[in-house]
Amino acid sequence: MTSTPGLSPATRSRLERELEQLRKQRAELLPRLGEDPLGDSADQADLVERSEVVSRLDRRINEVVDLLHGQISTESEGGLPSGTKVTLRFDDGSVEDMVVVGVAAEADEDDTSTLTADSPLGQALAGHQEGDTVTYRTPKGEVTAEIVKLTPPR
Repeated sequence: MTSTPGLSPATRSRLERELEQLRKQRAELLPRLGEDPLGDSADQADLVERSEVVSRLDRRINEVVDLLHGQISTESEGGLPSGTKVTLRFDDGSVEDMVVVGVAAEADEDDTSTLTADSPLGQALAGHQEGDTVTYRTPKGEVTAEIVKLTPPR
């Protein structure tokens, strides 16, 4: 299988493993969906719950398949390209190294923080360079950070 643009080999591998697990879970539930719920309302409620779980699994399976086959764009228009490394100094003095990913599934297994190009921080960083200060909104309010280092992907 060819590599999907925007997905690293490690991300592709993780998505393929997730897809395999999702399909296995779905296969285990599917035969029980055809059972005729002749029992009481609890049996019928169980059937409804199982069908909702299968529906959620189907949605995630479709998302993963789309990611693996390049149906979902992993690059944001006008944003930072996937693989960009950035070091930020926040108002509280903390410094954090981050890497821009096209999709959240690309997060590496090491301790490097990731951000998606279309997140509020990713959007705030777009078009800026080292030494610039950016402000973006979070659920807890506005946050300001200085771009200490910005390294585009190779």
